[in-house]
Amino acid sequence: FSETFYVFVYIVLFLVHKGHHLVGCSDTEREDMYGLDGEEIYYYNFNKNKAVVAIPEFADSVSFRFPTDFEPCVYSTKICKDFLALFTNNYVHQAEQTDPPQTSIYPRDDVVVSVENTLICHVTGFFPPPVRVSWSKNNVNVTENITLSQYRPSSDGTYNLFSMLKIIPLEGETYSCTVNHKALQQPQTKIWDVEAVLPGIGPSAFCGVGLTLGLFGVVTGAYFCIKAHTNCSQLSLMSDCTTVKTC
Repeated sequence: FSETFYVFVYIVLFLVHKGHHLVGCSDTEREDMYGLDGEEIYYYNFNKNKAVVAIPEFADSVSFRFPTDFEPCVYSTKICKDFLALFTNNYVHQAEQTDPPQTSIYPRDDVVVSVENTLICHVTGFFPPPVRVSWSKNNVNVTENITLSQYRPSSDGTYNLFSMLKIIPLEGETYSCTVNHKALQQPQTKIWDVEAVLPGIGPSAFCGVGLTLGLFGVVTGAYFCIKAHTNCSQLSLMSDCTTVKTC
């Protein structure tokens, strides 16, 4: 990956929140993203020429007003490419600082066999962009049902992104996420094996164990209660007999 990724970052400070606007470009990529408190709010999809809302589904997106004019975004990335060409042609290249990515893979929800889920590949701590993320299932390359987030700046100057793969997990399947970056000597791969809970077995098993232990406790308590009552009755009878003999 010999391409250079040039980035503008605008920081806006509010009373209790921090917003940022990131414009990035390379010879082959463009990015225009808005964020709040380190989280992605929306970005422009250059392939579809429209803004994409990236806030969670449970958030109140109605209260946010997103720009719909695409021209400023095109203009910003054009300026970015102009600066990139200027710096590339006139800057004396020194040893470039690079930071390798750290990768983790995990499911979005609790895994249940034959129930749709999403695998998340989180790539963080890398500099500079770009990174390349690929997926495989049972050692076969996967190209469908994949979503890739925008590059997100971190507080330490590095970047992170998420790649998501929709799956229907089955027992015995193996998925892997492979990351390529110029700071890596070889691709970085993380593997995830399907370890699912069959529908209904987990809760039923726990319920059965709990019920058994509860019944055992009731029976044990009743046994000791009856035994104590019997002992008390025997002691009372012996006391009465002793009194009669004394008289």
